[in-house]
Amino acid sequence: MLATGALVVAVAALTVRALVAPPLTQRDIDAAVTHALESRPPVPPAARAWEIIAPSVVRVRALDAESAGNDEAEGNVGSGVVIVDNGTILTNLHVVAGAERIRVEFFDGHSSDARVIALEPEQDLAVLRAVSIPDDLKPATMTSTRDLAVGAHVVAVGFPFGIGPTVTAGVVSGLRREFRSPEGKRLLTNLIQFDAAANPGNSGGPLVTADGEVVGIVTAIMNPTEQRVFVGIGFAVPIETAAMSVGMSPF
Repeated sequence: MLATGALVVAVAALTVRALVAPPLTQRDIDAAVTHALESRPPVPPAARAWEIIAPSVVRVRALDAESAGNDEAEGNVGSGVVIVDNGTILTNLHVVAGAERIRVEFFDGHSSDARVIALEPEQDLAVLRAVSIPDDLKPATMTSTRDLAVGAHVVAVGFPFGIGPTVTAGVVSGLRREFRSPEGKRLLTNLIQFDAAANPGNSGGPLVTADGEVVGIVTAIMNPTEQRVFVGIGFAVPIETAAMSVGMSPF
């Protein structure tokens, strides 16, 4: 009974306060919304970039003759990025070279065979088309590297050592770089140099801005030793070069 009485008094007090206080204006509401937004902690650039690009990143598995009949086989694992919503995927040629069968796994877990529809050996690029795709497949947004500056924040997304999707963040550490493959068979030019960690398995994945827009395709890492691990310098093919070299408009 005492609890009920206290509740009645509380409700009465709130009612009196509502009657006495002036009504809220649109300015009051706008100020409250602005305060709420400003009081939220800022979203880190890498987290924002990941949220945007995540639905477009795929795992690429290149299977040899022995493992081609096994859907669970790992094979040579690399990365790719969806650039058209019909299942068109951009990756590195060295990821799929010599494969008897190619499998791709999308963000939602959907897995499909894929076939090569275009190659650009001079740029170490390949374009794949998935046989089946998830509902509402989201292609990545590509953006020009024309205004890309040294020191700009970038994020690399892929499957290093098959683990992923994995996000690493860094900055553009150089532009218009050259890289010769360890075997000396290929010289890549006009590359984006970056320091976001990349390792075997990142090849073919996207290098994106803080806004989640693709500026390059991760293609190589530099290591003066014989170990294939990241020591601070990675390279990406600019997205204009990547898209146009396989006959597609990047924008």
